[in-house]
Amino acid sequence: MSKIMPYGSWDSPISAADVATAGGSAQWLDVIDGEVWWAEGRPDEGGRLAVVRASAEGRVEELLPQPWNARNRLHEYGGVPWIAVGGSLVFTHWDDQRVYVRDLDTGQVTPITGEPESPQGVRYGDLRHGPGDQVWAVRESSIGVRRADVRRDLVSLSPFGGEPRVLAASHHFMTAPQLSPDGTHAAWLGWEHPSMPWDETELCVAELTGDGGFGPHRVLAGGPGVSVCQVQWEAGGTLLALLDPDGWWNLHRIGLDGTVTNLAPVTEELGGAMWRVGARWFSPLGDGKHAVLNSGRLAVLDEATATVTAVPSASHLTAWSPTMASYRGGIVGIAAGPRQEGAVMYADIATGTTTEITPREGEPPSAKALPPLDYLPEPQERVFTTKDGEPVPAYLYPPTNPEHAGPDGELPPYLVHVHGGPTGRNFPVLDLDFSFFTSRGIGVVAVNYGGSTGYGRRFRERLREQWGVVDVTDCVAVAEALVAEGIADPARLAIRGGSAGGYTSAASMTTVRTYRAGTVKYPILDLYRWTGSGGETHDFESRYLDGLVGPLPEAEQRYRERSPMNHAGTLAGPVLFLQGLEDEICPPEQADRFVAGLRGKDIPHAYLTFDGEQHGFRKAETIVAVLEAELSFYGQVFGFDTPGVAALDLQR
Repeated sequence: MSKIMPYGSWDSPISAADVATAGGSAQWLDVIDGEVWWAEGRPDEGGRLAVVRASAEGRVEELLPQPWNARNRLHEYGGVPWIAVGGSLVFTHWDDQRVYVRDLDTGQVTPITGEPESPQGVRYGDLRHGPGDQVWAVRESSIGVRRADVRRDLVSLSPFGGEPRVLAASHHFMTAPQLSPDGTHAAWLGWEHPSMPWDETELCVAELTGDGGFGPHRVLAGGPGVSVCQVQWEAGGTLLALLDPDGWWNLHRIGLDGTVTNLAPVTEELGGAMWRVGARWFSPLGDGKHAVLNSGRLAVLDEATATVTAVPSASHLTAWSPTMASYRGGIVGIAAGPRQEGAVMYADIATGTTTEITPREGEPPSAKALPPLDYLPEPQERVFTTKDGEPVPAYLYPPTNPEHAGPDGELPPYLVHVHGGPTGRNFPVLDLDFSFFTSRGIGVVAVNYGGSTGYGRRFRERLREQWGVVDVTDCVAVAEALVAEGIADPARLAIRGGSAGGYTSAASMTTVRTYRAGTVKYPILDLYRWTGSGGETHDFESRYLDGLVGPLPEAEQRYRERSPMNHAGTLAGPVLFLQGLEDEICPPEQADRFVAGLRGKDIPHAYLTFDGEQHGFRKAETIVAVLEAELSFYGQVFGFDTPGVAALDLQR
């Protein structure tokens, strides 16, 4: 018989430490000489990225031990941080942003780029193979005092050291070049402010000169109103690329003469927003077939029939990361599902089987390391509707605990989770961060508001010049629908999010009265100071708000009206702020100013900052502190006990 206890105070086997341990996700995967390699987050090692490989014999070996950290600051969100060259691993190291080579036989590590004059003043990312043993990359160089004062070049590096050679600088923003199979051409993507890569990009090609340099480049595809998010050479000298001239990222073949052919015209999203440089949403399988990600689900595109068909054996995996590679006639990648946390998975297309790549020796597969399934909610896919008739997709995670039930007549509190887009999205997957709350009797609903990817360009551009309006109203529509359906307690609704989700949370708390509380993680709070005019953010997003809010100076009043910073006195309820002190994307100055303005205004609030954390939290101790603080915060605001969790000190 279930134990009757107030929602929020249920006993749970899922601790904050369990969530932190699960935060060690795989990323940046590739296949090298028949073996699967990937980078792996280590929350218990300060959040560093190790590099590991799984051999054909089923053993997993660490290739990059402590203290090395294979991360980089390309565009601040990072680009491909490692590449195999012969018997060596070439990688970018987070601490100084230099490129190093590690001899995998001897273990010796040697820098191959010089030490910058200022700390992390020169950064490299998106490592690719050039001719011979050369490594091609994007180099960022700080050229001024502002975060946005950056120059980029495409460069060639030698694993034996020496000065980088500049190959091209076609655009202000670029991906690293990719060498054609015959060694005669290079291809890359480029774009200019104020566009973001999901707005419009250009696919560039240049011939290699006799000394290994680049001749003048040509633009083969993309341009005004068209986004190219991935490009890859074919053996015949043609290119495969994901672009969206018809409003959906579809796979195209592009000839060096500029001919463009859509291989399967579908109203499906086969690409995504290129926040990190080097993402891969497709991989050729041979015989005119290609593995693609259809809004995150694995599918096969068949050129002969011009169709995109889901892979049945992978139907339980609802979100594949855009980092996959062809492997043994199938696909290997990083995938998650409603009952599967993110793991390295192999889908054998021929046999119709999907298996997990062997974890490190002595560790169980990820599915076996999970808490009991009875405590894990299965996400319910829903589509809500705004007052204007616009659809709002969302995933509902109800309170789930086999040992507990709420009192008769009591409705559970609900958290409206806002993803960190705006051009991001939520997927229907197991999320222990959510389960930490749902197993205690707190529901979560993850909203894909207008602007999210996966639903075509029109849905994405619902947010154009409407940030702080569409995102707020879409989340409100979902919250109010849950109340109307008798699912959520209208007096115990909270909104939570980080980055852009932190902005939407703060904007919601200062403009509507739907929520009783808000959690705001590493947020944007002052639009005018954050963008290029104020210089508080980095180069990649310094003109982002031209599209989300409007161009300056014409839209200056709109920036000020939509900035939560200017409406702190209208907060609908208590707020919890969480901030990394080394965040270059949403710097702590903004949260500092907002919280300083709350002192003495009798608005309950808390502000926790974390040394050594950048944009997002990676350290185990930070993840634990953040989750426990958030739970205590809701308990105090909504009136339930939080046993085993220290009380958060709320200021006024």
